[in-house]
Amino acid sequence: MSDPAPDTRPESVSVREFFESFKDMLQMELLGGAEGLDNMIAEKSLNRPALAVTGYFKEFAFKRLQLFGAGEMAYLSDQSSDVREKLLDDVFSKKIPAVVISRGLEVDELLLRIADRHRVPLIRTQLKSKDFSAEATVLLEEKFAPRTNIHATLVDIKGVGVMLRGASGVGKSECALALIERGHSLVADDYVIVTLIGDRELQGTAKDLNRGYMECRGIGIINVASIFGVRSVRREKRVDLVVTFVLWQPGMDEERSGLEVETFEILGRKVPHMTIPVRPGRDMARLVEVAASVQALRGMGHDSAKEFSDRLIQFMAKGKSGKAGEA
Repeated sequence: MSDPAPDTRPESVSVREFFESFKDMLQMELLGGAEGLDNMIAEKSLNRPALAVTGYFKEFAFKRLQLFGAGEMAYLSDQSSDVREKLLDDVFSKKIPAVVISRGLEVDELLLRIADRHRVPLIRTQLKSKDFSAEATVLLEEKFAPRTNIHATLVDIKGVGVMLRGASGVGKSECALALIERGHSLVADDYVIVTLIGDRELQGTAKDLNRGYMECRGIGIINVASIFGVRSVRREKRVDLVVTFVLWQPGMDEERSGLEVETFEILGRKVPHMTIPVRPGRDMARLVEVAASVQALRGMGHDSAKEFSDRLIQFMAKGKSGKAGEA
C-alpha cells in the first residue's frame, strides 16, 4: 500500500525561522541586519568563508549561512580599516542569507554598519565554531527534510510507534484512547506530520495547535495530559508500524498466518503494515498492542509466524521419515 498524501521538501528556510526556532538551543543573539531576517537559507550546510574574506570568491557558497570563526575574525582585525571595509562589503554584497559569529567574539561598529547596509542579519553565538556547525547542520537537515501529512493517529506502545489508519469513524481515536488508558502515549490524533530524518527514519508528530488533544465522538475534544497525566503524551515518535482498520464484511480475506508481511510506503520508505478487520466484540486496543509486540520481536530477529512455519515443516518431515521407516 502507498501513502496517498503528496510529500513536500522545503526549498529554503528563512533566517527568521532558523533564529527563532533555535535561538536558545544554539545560544544566539541578533546584533544587526534585522531588516534581512526574511532572507532565505537555500542550503542546509554551513560555509566557513575563509577564502572569501581574503577576496577570493570562486565557488563561494553564498546560499548558505556564513560562519565567521576565530580565524576569519583575526584576519579581518589585522587589516586596515579601509581594507577591512572593502573585504566585508564584498562578502556581504553576495546576497548571503546571514552571518554568524562564533565564540561570543567582539563585533565592531564597522561590521554592524555593513550588516545593516546590506540587510544581512548578523548573529552571534557563544558556541565554538565546530560545535555550532555540528548542531546547526543537524537542525537545518530537519528543517529541509521531506515531509507529508497523513490522516491517521499515532501512538507510542512500549517504544513502538504505531500509526492507526482507516476511514473516518472506523474507531482510530477510540482505540488510541483505550491504549492511553492502558499506559501508552499519544503522539498525534487524526492528523500526523511525518518527516524523513536523514533519509532513513520516519518521524511523526502533531501540529502545535492540537498536540495532546483528541476528538472522541459523542464526548468532544479532550485534553489527554489533563486526564491521564503528562506521560500520556509524547511530542514525536519514530513510525515503526502502520495498522489499517477496515470494517469487517462476510467473506473478506483475513491474514491468518502472518507469514506475508505487508508494507506501507511513506516518503519512499516502506514501513511494516498490518490490516485488522473491525467488528463488534473485538478488543481493537488489545489487538494493536499485540501487533506492536509482534513488530518489536521482528525487529529483534524473532518472527513467530516463521518460527511456527519452520516447526511445522520439521514436524511434517519427521512424520514422513517415520512412515518411511515403518514401510
